[in-house]
Amino acid sequence: ERTAILFPVISVDAIRRGLAARPHRGRTGARRAAVAVVLREDGPHPEMLFIERARRLGDPWSGHMAFPGGRVDRGDADERAAAVRETFEEVGLDLRDAELLGRLDDLHAGVPLLASLVLSAFVYRTERPRPLAPNHEVRTALWVPAPALVDPVRHVPYRWGLLSYPGILVGEPDRHVVWGLTYQLVEDM
Repeated sequence: ERTAILFPVISVDAIRRGLAARPHRGRTGARRAAVAVVLREDGPHPEMLFIERARRLGDPWSGHMAFPGGRVDRGDADERAAAVRETFEEVGLDLRDAELLGRLDDLHAGVPLLASLVLSAFVYRTERPRPLAPNHEVRTALWVPAPALVDPVRHVPYRWGLLSYPGILVGEPDRHVVWGLTYQLVEDM
């Protein structure tokens, strides 16, 4: 007798309702960064955009899977403006007309030298975006079906140095594993 694994129904409407039903928990910190969690409906299930960051010396997140985003600049009106700007710069996706579904809880970055860095995440829905155009900061961009993110088979350990962290395989093994802050944001969704 086989046991079926039932996945929750993941829809943009369910995500919208879930984000609206809970309060956002902000954090304080002198240095701020922001990311965009972008969903598109291009098939039976919503898909989520991930980027593989280009490898760069001195970048603590070099080569990691992430959401598009970056530091809040002086010219940014706020964290949300930074997420929109960074998404356009990194993958050519314009979120100015996209639907803002909500905001996830802020996180403190866990890198010791950047201990005061606070990460804000904004969740967007976009309709059939044009093809992505990654810039020099992005090695590749992937649209991942939302059900894949809750598939237990895709939940794998990610080794970083001598340590092992929970991760989600979203592409090629040993290359496209979401872990760390991005993993925490996916779990928060």
